Amino acid sequence: MVEFYRGLKKSRLPWYLFYIGLTMELLIVVVDKSNLTNPVEGRLFQITFALFFLKLLLTDHTVKEWCVILLLELVAVVSYGVTGANDLIRIVTFVAACKDIPLRQMMKYTFYVTLAGCMVIVLLAVTGVYGEISLTQAYGREDAETTLYVGVEAAKETRYTLGMGHPNALSCMFLMLVIMGVYVYFAQMKWYLYLFLMLLNVGVYKLAGSRTSMLITTAFLAGACVMTYVKFLRRNWLSYLCGGLVFLLCIGFSVDAAVCAQRVRDAKWNAFFYEDPRDNGHIVALTKIDRYISGRIVSLTDTEENDGMIHTWSAFSCPGNMDHYFDMGWVKLFYRYGIVPGILYLAAQLVFLRKLYRCRDACGLVVFTVLAVYTVVEAHLISVYIGRNFLLMMMGSCEAAAFPDKSADQG
Repeated sequence: MVEFYRGLKKSRLPWYLFYIGLTMELLIVVVDKSNLTNPVEGRLFQITFALFFLKLLLTDHTVKEWCVILLLELVAVVSYGVTGANDLIRIVTFVAACKDIPLRQMMKYTFYVTLAGCMVIVLLAVTGVYGEISLTQAYGREDAETTLYVGVEAAKETRYTLGMGHPNALSCMFLMLVIMGVYVYFAQMKWYLYLFLMLLNVGVYKLAGSRTSMLITTAFLAGACVMTYVKFLRRNWLSYLCGGLVFLLCIGFSVDAAVCAQRVRDAKWNAFFYEDPRDNGHIVALTKIDRYISGRIVSLTDTEENDGMIHTWSAFSCPGNMDHYFDMGWVKLFYRYGIVPGILYLAAQLVFLRKLYRCRDACGLVVFTVLAVYTVVEAHLISVYIGRNFLLMMMGSCEAAAFPDKSADQG
C-alpha cells in the first residue's frame, strides 16, 4: 500500500485532480457572471473540494508545512461551525493543493479559460442569443444631497453589460483578464502592447462607465510598464517596502472607515442642513474621500444594524453576516469571515509579499499592490468563488515562503 501510494504521488493523477477542480471553479465563475442561474452550485463546490483535498493528500509537504495546513484547517473548521459557511475550508485546501503546480501554467490556464468564457458570454449577448447587452438604471453618480436629502429622483442612464448582468461586472472582468494576461506574458510585454491595452481600457470605460475599474486598470498597466523598462526597480528592496506600506495603508483606511461610517454620514447631513459638519478634520477628510468612492463608507450604515461597521465584526463572524453585500472588500473580509480569519489572511498576504521580494517578482509586486487598493472599494476577490481570486494560486505556489531556505537568502 505504501508503494502504491508513492506511485500515485509520482503519477499524473494529482495534476489531473487539480486541473479538473480548477476548471470547474472557473466555469462556476463564468456562469455566475452570465445571466444563467446555477442550481447545483453548492454541490459543485463539494466536488471541487474533494478533488483539491485528494490532490493535497497526494502532495509531499514538510512537517512544518503540515502543521501550518492543519492549523489553518482547524481555524476554517471553527469558522464553519460558527457560521455554517464552508468557504474557508475550501480556500485553505485549494491554496495547499497548489503546491507543485507551476504558477505560470496555472495562471495561463486560468487566463484562457476565463477569457474564453467571457467571450462566449459577450458573443451570445451581442448576437441576441442570450443575455442583455445593456442596462438602464440609476448608477448613483449624484451626490447624497441631491437624492437622499432633497428627494430628487436619481437620473437613469444606459450602460453596456455585454451579457454580464451589470456594467461593473464587465469592467471588473476586463481588469482581471488584463492583470492575468500581463502577469503571464510579462517577459514579452512591450510599450505598444501596454498602449493597446490602455486603449482597450478606455473603450471598456466608454461602454461600462466604471471609473474605479478604469483607474485601477490604468494604474496596473502604468506600474507594469515601469517595471518593464526601469529594471533597477525590480530588485530594489524599496519597491517591495512601498508595496507593503500601500497594503497596510489600505487595511488601515478600511478599518477606519468601518469605525467612522456613522460619523461620516452624520457629518454629511450636518454639512448640508447646517453648513457645518460638526466634527473634526479627520471625519471631514473621510467625507471628502467618500464622495470620490461613490459613498462606499456611508453604505456601511444602510441597514438597521449598520452591517459592516466595526461593531458588527466578531472573532469568527456569525450566520447573519453571510448574505449581506457591500462593496468594500477588506471590510467584507472581517465582517463576513471574522477578525481571526481576517488577520490570518492578511498575514498570509505579507508572507506572500516577502516571497515576491525574494523571487524579485516585479510584476507580482504590481499585481499585489494594485489589487490591495482595488479591494478597498470592491469585494470581487473576497468571495465564495475561488476562481475569482487568482492571488490564492500565487500564494499557494509560493507556499514555501513561510519556511524560507536560508541558503537561498545567503546566495
